[in-house]
Parts: sequence; structure tokens; C-alpha cells
Amino acid sequence: MLFLGSMYIIKVKGIAKIPDYVQLRDEKFTLLAYFRVDRPDKSLDKLGLGDKLEYIMEMVKNLPFGQIAKLDI
Repeated sequence: MLFLGSMYIIKVKGIAKIPDYVQLRDEKFTLLAYFRVDRPDKSLDKLGLGDKLEYIMEMVKNLPFGQIAKLDI
């Protein structure tokens, strides 16, 4: 699956033993990917975004928990 277009990224704070997660959603807010912050590789590869890993993870790093950011790829 190759995704091109606008996406939204949300960083979700984990609690206790549940780790932090990232959600990638399309313009209709359909969930495209859901992955742990420390393990994005397989999910991004499935979407065809493996080559955008550094860019996406830099956005994740700077995004506060619970906020939504638009990601144009």
C-alpha cells in the first residue's frame, strides 16, 4: 500500500506499562497506522512511507501528547 496525500499524526501518551503510541490518519480521519513510538518501521513500510521515517519521527518527537498535526507527504 502506498499512501500519498495529507495525513494527520497524533501522539498518544501511554500509562503504567503501556508504551507511547502514534496514530496516522487520513483526511477522513480513518486510522492508517498505529505504532509504538520506539518501533515505527513495519507500520511505515506497510504504508509505503519507510523512506519518510526520519521526517515522520522528527515530527513525532516535537509533537506534544494529545495534539493533532497535519503531515503532508
